[in-house]
Amino acid sequence: MLSSKASRSVATRLFAAGAVLTLGAVSLSACGGSSSGPSASGGSADEKVGVSLIVKTTTNPFFVSMQEGAKKAAETDGVDLKLAAGKADGDEETQIQAIENAISKGDKGILITPNGPSVVDALKKAKDAGLFVIALDTPPDPADAADITFATDNFAAGELIGKWTAAQLDGKKATIALLDLFDDKVVSVDYNRDQGFLTGMGIDTADKKKNGDEAKTGKYTGGKGGEYEIVGSQASQGAEDGGRTAMETLLAKNPNVNVVYTINEPAAAGAFEALKSAGKEKDVLVVSVDGGCTGVNNVKSGVIGATAQQYPVKMAELGVKAIVDLAKTGNKPANSPGLDFYNTGVELVTDKPADGIKSITTTEASEICWGK
Repeated sequence: MLSSKASRSVATRLFAAGAVLTLGAVSLSACGGSSSGPSASGGSADEKVGVSLIVKTTTNPFFVSMQEGAKKAAETDGVDLKLAAGKADGDEETQIQAIENAISKGDKGILITPNGPSVVDALKKAKDAGLFVIALDTPPDPADAADITFATDNFAAGELIGKWTAAQLDGKKATIALLDLFDDKVVSVDYNRDQGFLTGMGIDTADKKKNGDEAKTGKYTGGKGGEYEIVGSQASQGAEDGGRTAMETLLAKNPNVNVVYTINEPAAAGAFEALKSAGKEKDVLVVSVDGGCTGVNNVKSGVIGATAQQYPVKMAELGVKAIVDLAKTGNKPANSPGLDFYNTGVELVTDKPADGIKSITTTEASEICWGK
């Protein structure tokens, strides 16, 4: 539980962030229209700025929330916003087509949550055509395929839930199931959260850009420290049904799992259903990343022990503002100090706080879930 002083600090920060977003609210899209303001192209100041917002999928409420934030921002600043999305998480082909559409329509910029490495060549083509490319939530690889990334520090998000898990174990053996995103492609959000979680637990990782190459047994040093065993890693595709199947697979391998890391909250919900079917839902710590309203409610009800809350609406609004500012003034956004991206923030959400690990309650988190 936060102290009253800490609560005031959180509230102050959130109020300040909200003020920034209110002042900065503009517009965005995913395959927009014409050109820009006078500084950028010599056009009329009344011309709408064309912006394309291309998200991973609309089956995940995280990206739906991002779209809604973009639409709201677009209404305030004359942005010609169009939306596009992959048919599923990992659908690169649809995203590539949306990038091509944005180029052909003469958009000023693209906002994208990349579905995989295959979109990189299309993003480079967009940059060569003069579009300003902003990645949201998931940096492309290489990162300079985008002009800038607005995102959660995903490694820090994973580290928070790892530290919390180690503290909750109180020295008991950790028998760990890892529910990742993909097993057929490498995406930074996938390995950053996974490797952050293990680091927070105090488990040595080998290549921080590769899941699954850590020692499968040993000692964790987080909390009071103890023995650990990693049962395995399974891809969930970031979906509830994928989370259920992945959890069933790992339970079949070792029914003594007592810690479940999940890439996001839909995967966590599926994992919980598998645990419930096996009669093990009360014996396992499930942790995740996202912090959506549904996920926060799942923390409150005990489905998830803790989650790391990120702010997709803020990502979208700031992304739109950046492209509009560029079109009207020529000013480009800058990375956060000491980072190679613009950090949109993260908070640990739990109703079971651990000493020395800053967190907010589900009541506090529900008031700001995803930056609403």
